[in-house]
Amino acid sequence: MTDLPLIEKRLAVIDTCVSDLRAMARADRLDTDIRERRFVERTLQVAIQAALDVASHITSERRLGEPATNRELFTLLERDGWIPSELRARLADMAGFRNVLVHGYDDVNLDVVRDVLKNHLVDLERFTAGVRQKL
Repeated sequence: MTDLPLIEKRLAVIDTCVSDLRAMARADRLDTDIRERRFVERTLQVAIQAALDVASHITSERRLGEPATNRELFTLLERDGWIPSELRARLADMAGFRNVLVHGYDDVNLDVVRDVLKNHLVDLERFTAGVRQKL
């Protein structure tokens, strides 16, 4: 059975992170202010992780398959009608970006961080809205 309070709690985390980033993030200071950079990177990491948690819960609950990667969670949600194709692709990219933030596979490209702030917070909002609608 779907744990609705758990999912809603994780969706609220995404909402809060996106709201905080919209209100407080200063993309123009990422190159020079380590506190700003850490705030933005960590807040993005938490938001993306919460989206992965929601995707994992739904995938498991609905027995959609065993994803080989975090990216694949969003593919499984797309196949089950939870998210559209273009959103799946963007969320899968965010999952990869989260891995860079968490594991330091590569140096964090600040241009990518700025792009996420400017153009892709809406993808997280679309994800939360879509999941709420399906629930």
